Amino acid sequence: MAVSKSGTLIHPNWDLPMVRVTDGFSLEITANDADALKRVAPSLPAGTPVSVTFLPGETLEARIAAATAVRNLGFEPMPHFSARRIESRAEFEAYLDAIVDRAQVRRCFVIAGDREMPAGPFADSSALIATGRFEKAGIKAIGMAGHPDGHPNMSPEQCWEVLKTKAADIEQRGMAPLIVTQFGFDAGSLLSWLKELRHRDISMPVRIGVPGPAGIKTLLRFAARCGVQASASVMAKYGLSITQLMGSAGPDRMVDALSEQISSEHGRVRLHFYPFGGLDRTVEWIKSYDSRH
Repeated sequence: MAVSKSGTLIHPNWDLPMVRVTDGFSLEITANDADALKRVAPSLPAGTPVSVTFLPGETLEARIAAATAVRNLGFEPMPHFSARRIESRAEFEAYLDAIVDRAQVRRCFVIAGDREMPAGPFADSSALIATGRFEKAGIKAIGMAGHPDGHPNMSPEQCWEVLKTKAADIEQRGMAPLIVTQFGFDAGSLLSWLKELRHRDISMPVRIGVPGPAGIKTLLRFAARCGVQASASVMAKYGLSITQLMGSAGPDRMVDALSEQISSEHGRVRLHFYPFGGLDRTVEWIKSYDSRH
């Protein structure tokens, strides 16, 4: 069983050998995906980590209901907290207390969010962590964002420093830090980023973001929105041309490369799927990939 230096639970499967690259994968859903999750539940391993996003336009109640559905289906919910979208400390505490009470949440994913100006008192993820409310509520692990393609508002050196500082703060509070990266299209750049991470003695577990199968226009739209590198050369490595926008694409080529090249030097790594083309489609792709490998 994997534990942090503080002895808190991260995930029971982190230290098991990765027989297949998809072993121990996690998924991301929105508050509106609870019904889709019910449909695919029979195809998912018990205890699969499922992140619940914090998107604008969704109510706290909808997010709480989604996290509760994840737990009731036998999976491990990991709700997001977008610091700049939270309007007050009371809202933050009400949401945290509700998901712990109703969904037995033990891990949370905390980000600053893409809003330029904070809607309330929290300017970034560190401000939420600094309240001390996560550990007080019994949260055991805190996820933070990794940006292999860089961050629009920070230099690469600042990104590394933030990860290191935040991880130390989380561990000092008795919780386990982990990284979930932004999705990417180039296995080589993802693996290079992992090497640099370990070279800098950042040893926490990492979930590498993988886009689920989707229409090419959809993939490029999300890439532009999220600041993900999607140049012609990168997309060619992924197996598509940005001049041919009709049709769909799956992550077969990228996942193949990860499977062939991930080694002990990359540390503890698992995949995290972003189902841009729909949850049903992503889970079906994972099943099909496993059956072919």
